[in-house]
Amino acid sequence: MTKPTLNRIKMLLVEKKRTSKDLAKAMERQKSTVSRWCTNQTQPSVEMLYKIAKYLDVDVRELLVPSKKGRSNS
Repeated sequence: MTKPTLNRIKMLLVEKKRTSKDLAKAMERQKSTVSRWCTNQTQPSVEMLYKIAKYLDVDVRELLVPSKKGRSNS
């Protein structure tokens, strides 16, 4: 069974014309750690997500895959 996609880090790196190596250097992490984030094998901490969002110049919410398709007005 495959792991669910929880973050969009890899997609945003491509959109921003950055590499996982660039991100690893900027976040002071090993390339293997960033690779695991990009493949959704592990997830960065909330604090790290904020740092990644700042580096990529996006809202932190853009890094996450929505848990719901839309909001209900219950």
